[in-house]
Amino acid sequence: MQENVRKASEAKQQMEARENIAYGNQTVDTAGAVPHEHILEDGTVVSHTHPHSHTHTHQNTKAVINRLSRAIGHLEKVRSMVENGEDCSEVLIQLSAVKAAINNTGKLILKDHIEHCIVDAIACGDLEAVEDLTKAIDQFVK
Repeated sequence: MQENVRKASEAKQQMEARENIAYGNQTVDTAGAVPHEHILEDGTVVSHTHPHSHTHTHQNTKAVINRLSRAIGHLEKVRSMVENGEDCSEVLIQLSAVKAAINNTGKLILKDHIEHCIVDAIACGDLEAVEDLTKAIDQFVK
């Protein structure tokens, strides 16, 4: 029993050491594979890698690109308005429209990401993708 506890402790230390390498809490080899270990009840450590565990295929790529292009064009118009000394109230109204366009584009990306990438990640057991999504949402809504 003590031997199993020792093995599990050593395995945990090895995993913690690996987690602090290169990419913060995630170690990735040159092929993009994520090392993954399981500690069995008897203390045996089973180690293997998963290639990047979920796909990034999106249904709305063209729509996102089109929305971004429109927002960029709109922002260039706002810049022109400022350069030409146009009314500040009008500039603010147009700038608000640009912000709304960017936020709506972000919502589309988020929806696509949840429906495809996160679903795939969870199916592959990649719960870290959910943590990454939470961090991204926190940044997006700031």
